[in-house]
Amino acid sequence: MSLQDYSLSIKNILKILPHRYPFLLVDRILHYKKLKYLYALKNCTFNESIFQGHFYNEPIFPGVLVLESMAQASGLLIYKSTGELDIQKLYYFVGIDSARFKKIVIPGDQIILEIQWFKNTKNIQKFKSIARVNECIICRAIILFNKK
Repeated sequence: MSLQDYSLSIKNILKILPHRYPFLLVDRILHYKKLKYLYALKNCTFNESIFQGHFYNEPIFPGVLVLESMAQASGLLIYKSTGELDIQKLYYFVGIDSARFKKIVIPGDQIILEIQWFKNTKNIQKFKSIARVNECIICRAIILFNKK
């Protein structure tokens, strides 16, 4: 394993992402390789306030938050690849292409986020993203970022 292959705890993630509870949607980086890929974990616990209202009798984790967790994981890959965490050099989440939801996420599930750096075109960075629960794909999407 090279020095570019790492895992990151929540303490490290908090130093990189500006998000905080309840909108921080990545709990751990399991593994990454600069400019290549990142694997992350999102734990979905019943204690999260989102489950109290979505939906009351059948709590599910909203698909839009699965996409947001993919975007946050992509942002972590950008930072760990470039080292840029400067307000003058920010990357902005600007789009989602080809998003498809396959299954629902319920309390107690662990979402594994698989992010692959896919394409650089001018200032647009594209990432192939897959979210899985128990080896089953729950969502696929292409996540787009634009460099400021």
